[in-house]
This record gives sequence, structure tokens and C-alpha cells, in this order.
Amino acid sequence: MQLLVVGANGLLGSNVVRAGQQRGWSVCGTYHSTQPAFDIRLTQFDLGEYASFDDVVSEHDPDVVVNCAAMTDVDGCEADPERAHLLNGDAPGGLAAACTANDVEFVHVSTDYVFDGRERDPYSESAETNPRQVYGESKLAGEQAVAEETTDALVARLSFVWGVHRSTGDLTGFPAWVRGQLRSGDAIPLFTDQWVTPTRAGQAAESLLDLIEQEATGLFHVACSSCVSPYEFGEVIAEYVGSGEELLTEGSMEDIERVATRPTYSCLDIKHVESTLGRSQPTIREDIEAVREAFR
Repeated sequence: MQLLVVGANGLLGSNVVRAGQQRGWSVCGTYHSTQPAFDIRLTQFDLGEYASFDDVVSEHDPDVVVNCAAMTDVDGCEADPERAHLLNGDAPGGLAAACTANDVEFVHVSTDYVFDGRERDPYSESAETNPRQVYGESKLAGEQAVAEETTDALVARLSFVWGVHRSTGDLTGFPAWVRGQLRSGDAIPLFTDQWVTPTRAGQAAESLLDLIEQEATGLFHVACSSCVSPYEFGEVIAEYVGSGEELLTEGSMEDIERVATRPTYSCLDIKHVESTLGRSQPTIREDIEAVREAFR
């Protein structure tokens, strides 16, 4: 299997590269500005120049492309909606079109922020979308652009992504911030009025490749099985760090002014991916246990 990872230096992309290598696949990738420390063929590629992606496909001749590249700064998207829609909305359609033209399978990564957060039951793949900020709007536009170019794409929505960056070895995302605060001895206010199903990047990468091996297409929610508040997530992190649980304090989303609105509830229903792969998605504790050394 020849795998091309777009955005190989991102958190998810680095894990897809590593997962592919561990399976013995032939892996290549693109990066935007910083070249990752992988011993694979790499091409510098600007997602905004997606019209040139046909040249990248011709150069690497992949069987499947996994697009992990995006503008993920939620507040940054709100401040620069034009660029957000270019990178998250238009570009995925361009990549999908190039893959279709070259008979290459295409996998695209989206987000739980396509939902408005007004529900209190996990969102299924068929749930109504209604993003409340530019980031979610642009990512939904990307899903739609991909669907216009091909009916055979695999699209995965992830939530609250975290994990170990496999090029640097660093813990990244919310757990890294909590761990740093615990070590510094600072009080850590964590929301009790927001609920998410965190996605560990390494687990998502394995799920994506398993879906590729099964030739699955369509929309899948890929996340852990635990619908938790950041405060509850922080409690488990403190347990694995081994100290500082008394530093955790209960906070509210209303305590912080941010440019972009966040959904208060974006837990994902993961029954479809569980049924397709024939296994349960991990709990938040099982996901942390899988990379427990990163918390030491």
C-alpha cells in the first residue's frame, strides 16, 4: 500500500505516518513549512495552492491520500474567514478532485464543530449540522466540497484531538497543557459545562488505516467512548501525572472571552465505526494508558 499523508508534520498526520510505517506500508508525505523528522519521501506543499496537488499525486503515485492538513486555530479562523474557507473548505475539494482524476482513494478529516452543541445526546453521523463559528462552517464546507468531487471518499470527524506527536515525541494538546500546569503548581480552572469525546491522534490513525484496509467509504465519527467535561478529563490526567489533583478547580465557559463560539456539547456517537471495525472504541482512561509514559 502506497500512502500519501497531507500534513505529515501535524499531530494527526505524524501519527498516520507512524501507523502506516508500522504496518509495512510505503509512506510518503507533504508538509507546509517545517519538515518532520521522518525517513520518508517528503514534498513541501501549501494547501492554499491546492491546484498544484495533481503534481504531488503524480510525483508520489499513491494508492490512497489521507488529508490531515487544515487551519485548526478556531479563533484564527474567526479572525480570517477567507483563509479558513480556502484551506478548510475549498482545498479539500481540490485534493479530492485530483485523487478522483488519478484513480486514488481519498480520506478527509473533519471535526465535531460542525454541530451547534444544543443536543445532550451524542451526535450520530446523520445528525443535523449547524456550526456556530467560522471554523465549523469552513470544515463543513470542506465535507461538502469532497462529496461534490467523489462519492467514494472516507470522511472522519474527530473531537478535541490530543496525543503524542510522532516526529518530535512530545505530548500535544489539552493533556500537555494540564500536565505543564500541574508541574508548575498553578491552579487550573477547567470547564464543567462543556462535554467532548476526546480523540487520541494515535488511536484515530489506527482506526483510519483499519477503515482503509476494509475499503470503507462514507462518514465516520472517530473518538473515544467517554463523553467528559474538561474538568473530568483533567482529573484523569492528574492521576497519571501522579500529583496536583488539588490544583484543579471548577470553571465555566462563560469565564473566558474568546473570539469564536464553542459548542457546549459536541460528544460524538461512535457506534458506526465500532460496528464497522468490530471493536469498541477506547475509554478516555484506556487512551491515556496507551501513552502513559508521556505523562511521566
